[in-house]
Amino acid sequence: MKIGVLALQGDFREHINSLSDFGVTAVAVKTKEEIQQIDALVLPGGESTTIAKLARSFNLFDLMQKRISDGMPTYGSCAGMILLADRIEDAIVGQESFGGIDMTVRRNAFGRQVDSFETELKFEGITQPSIRAVFIRAPWVEQLGPGVQVLAEVKSADGSTHPVAVRQGNLLATSFHPELTGDNRVHKFFIEQICAELVKG
Repeated sequence: MKIGVLALQGDFREHINSLSDFGVTAVAVKTKEEIQQIDALVLPGGESTTIAKLARSFNLFDLMQKRISDGMPTYGSCAGMILLADRIEDAIVGQESFGGIDMTVRRNAFGRQVDSFETELKFEGITQPSIRAVFIRAPWVEQLGPGVQVLAEVKSADGSTHPVAVRQGNLLATSFHPELTGDNRVHKFFIEQICAELVKG
C-alpha cells in the first residue's frame, strides 16, 4: 500500500517517518500524477489557507477533493483537520477545504502560537497508556453531523469540552500533531483501522 503525504507546505516529513514504521510505502506527493498513484493520503499540519491555495495553484485541488469524496482513506492533522471539514468557523474570506467530514471546525480555537500546549488524551481505539497530544494554533470541532465518531476530546480554558479527534468512514482527523511526539499509534490506527480493507486487498 502506498500512502502519500501532501508536501506543498507543513510538517510532511514527520508524517512520512511515522508511517514508515508500519511496512507501508510512505511518499511525499505534490503533483497530479503522484496523487493519482497513491492508495491513501495524509494532510499534514501547517497553514490550512496556504495549503489550499497551493493546491489550487498546482491544479491539485479538484483531484484531491474528488479522490477524498470517492472514498480514498485520508488522515488530516491540525491544518489537515480544517481541510477535511465541510464547514469552517473564523475562516478567512474565500477559504476553501476539501471537505468530507460532516463537521464545523474553528480555526486557532485554542489561541495563538503562544497558547500552544501539550496534554495526555484518551483516544478511542488506542490502548493505554494515553497518547501525548501537541496542540499548536490548533482547531477544535464546534459541531458534528450524526455520522461522525468522536475519538478524543479535550477541555478548553472555559471548561467546555470539544472533540479533537474524529472519524467519518474512511476519513480521520486530529486537531493535534501526533507526528511530533515520537508516538506513532495514531498513524498505526489509520493504517490498521481505516486503511485495513486496502491492506487486505
